[in-house]
Amino acid sequence: MNQKQTPNYTFALTVMFIVCFLIGFVTTMNNSMIEFCKNAFSLTNYQSQLVNTAFYGAYVLSIPLGFMMSKIGYKATLVLGLAVVGLGFVVNFLCINGNLDGNVSTIYWMFLGCMSLVALGIVMLQLVANPYVMVLGTPEKGAFRMTLSQALNSVATTVAPIFITTVILNGKKASDAVPSDIPYPYLGLGLFTLVLCAILFFLKLPNINEGEQAAEASGTKNEYKSSVFKYPHVWLGALGIFMYMGLEIGIPSMLPAYFKSKSGLTGEATDFLPLYWGGMMVGRFVGAAILSKFKPRALLSGCLIGGAVCVGLSFVLPGMAGVYVMLAAGLFHSVMWPLIFNLGLQELGPHTKAASGIINMGVIGAATLTPLMGVVVDNPSLGVGAAICMMFIYYAYVMWFNLFGSRIGLKKA
Repeated sequence: MNQKQTPNYTFALTVMFIVCFLIGFVTTMNNSMIEFCKNAFSLTNYQSQLVNTAFYGAYVLSIPLGFMMSKIGYKATLVLGLAVVGLGFVVNFLCINGNLDGNVSTIYWMFLGCMSLVALGIVMLQLVANPYVMVLGTPEKGAFRMTLSQALNSVATTVAPIFITTVILNGKKASDAVPSDIPYPYLGLGLFTLVLCAILFFLKLPNINEGEQAAEASGTKNEYKSSVFKYPHVWLGALGIFMYMGLEIGIPSMLPAYFKSKSGLTGEATDFLPLYWGGMMVGRFVGAAILSKFKPRALLSGCLIGGAVCVGLSFVLPGMAGVYVMLAAGLFHSVMWPLIFNLGLQELGPHTKAASGIINMGVIGAATLTPLMGVVVDNPSLGVGAAICMMFIYYAYVMWFNLFGSRIGLKKA
């Protein structure tokens, strides 16, 4: 009797790794534009954080988009997402390039609107990337594949700030930024994305039935609840991602204000952002390597403690030592996303696609928590120290989810 041949998903995984690179590049480029926009458009800390709100706010549509993916499948959602990202960049070029003589406030709102459109496409790509990478292979290696994809995503997050400095700013300081620096690099990104979209439209990608895959892996027929809404760990996982975004995006968003609060520092905070994203890149490659030796929950616990210690030390260490130790938190933040996401997608079978939408909605944490932190920074009686202290609340919740919340209602808890 012939054994069923294990499918080869190498090509599909390669495609998804390219998509993960694009997601990381665009997402980090958006966050790296905050200090640029603050100077180019003469904004307050709160107003500059609206860059995060415009981008990450699109994740509020994750649930309906997740159900859409359940209907049209992974490939169609992937192609549609790339098309929307490319269109958003091209529209950004057309709107801004045609209004450079207008009011800078109007240009800023156009920029935010276009980035919201780009973000809508990124949401679709994120919805595909996380569950698709997880199911392209055996379930027990799901966390490893997701961590590896996020490691490649981090390569892009390290490159993106350099792209801002060398291409958009063309070697200028962020303090010298002007709106006319924006259009053409964004047009190039839009055209690249549309070409990638056209190529993937004609390529064949495997369609996977997650329920059958889980049954084959376990050797038994799995029984699933009638609705994804009946799985508490999915919703708690969405809140976990919500809080995690306050950590991942909180540090690069607060770094300029933290930098200015430290006396005697030279240079600009944006010059040091590649160290943070580079730390995340290194951490994800290391995390992918050691996941075979440590259980995901144990690794996540250690990273949460390490990140909190780094943030705590930034309050007591003087000068650049405080800056560097805060940036070092990126090493520990690196594997949190795939581990939280993996814990939220356990034992879901046919509900995996819809659950991905629910968990992805947690990314709106970057759209709400960072502006809230910006308000705290702008308050003279509170300041950047109080804003950074908010991150300890985020660490505490993710730890609770890791140890307890992710186990609620699971057969294998």
